[in-house]
Amino acid sequence: MGRHRQLTALVVLAAPLTLSPAVAAAIELAFPVACDIGATCAIQHYVDRDAGPEALDYRCGHQTYDGHDGVDIRVPTLRDMTAGVVVLAAADGTVQRTRDGVRDAMFDEENPGAVADRECGNGVFISHGDGWSTQYCHMKRGSIRVAPGDTVKAGTPLGEIGLSGMTEFPHLHFTVRDNDGTVDPFATQPAAGGAGCAVAGDAATGLWSSDAAAALGYRPAFVLNAGFADTAITMEDVESGDLDSVALRPDAPALVFFGRAIGLEQGDVQAIRVIGPDGNVFGENTIDPLDRSKAQFFAFAGKRLTAAAWPAGTYRGRYSVIRDGAEIAFGEATLEMPDAP
Repeated sequence: MGRHRQLTALVVLAAPLTLSPAVAAAIELAFPVACDIGATCAIQHYVDRDAGPEALDYRCGHQTYDGHDGVDIRVPTLRDMTAGVVVLAAADGTVQRTRDGVRDAMFDEENPGAVADRECGNGVFISHGDGWSTQYCHMKRGSIRVAPGDTVKAGTPLGEIGLSGMTEFPHLHFTVRDNDGTVDPFATQPAAGGAGCAVAGDAATGLWSSDAAAALGYRPAFVLNAGFADTAITMEDVESGDLDSVALRPDAPALVFFGRAIGLEQGDVQAIRVIGPDGNVFGENTIDPLDRSKAQFFAFAGKRLTAAAWPAGTYRGRYSVIRDGAEIAFGEATLEMPDAP
């Protein structure tokens, strides 16, 4: 049935994270994933710009966590990962190290030894000269396409996004270094006054190419998934991507609309509203303001079947993230319910 969505990590280091001081923009970076940012992929976490125990991204938001040394570029579901999303070299260089063979699996906090010394999972390390390097982590087992000593150009396929190493969602962890110091590709210079971030950002100090920078505007929140299901669901159901292939029948035991967002801040409100075939509100749900920032959150609204069949026609669902009274992100989906046989 027609119910398609419309979409509008971690590396453990041997030493504490230290951001490289102000550096000259001696390298230009292409976006390292073959995906449509804001549609088929999204940034889950940025580099942590705070030198203390707090966590701030380059725009002073909370889309990061303490000590995070890279950019996490994720796909919406495990099904998307399985289909294959190619990781690309961000700049010309020489492959120094690779690893393959680490299985793709959710990190088990009760068994951290399973990925000891392999927290990056399957990955590639590239030297770009003059002290610059990039590292690509959590790639899919069996997907690595390059070997140490290979020369690559910006855009050379390296492998695919995976779920290997110490990670709980399918993504690429991308790290940029200058002489072993971490560099934030979004803002290499410290903000005015010595702060690690700036509310307005500063595109002039980033390392991205003009094409990449144009696509990488800061999103205060982002809706990863929106769709319909025939039962109450869990975050694991949404993460799997299997809900996208569920055919909803007129006699489905329930009719549920769901949405999931990333980059949520304390005080954000989530609202769901479903309009039925008759133009009236079929279901709605408003979540209380969040008591703290959340890397991700999902909500749903729906009803159980109490008649012989659901009314035929078009159902329209909208999931909204509201901040300071304004909608800052949304996801929509429609469902075409056929006539009962």
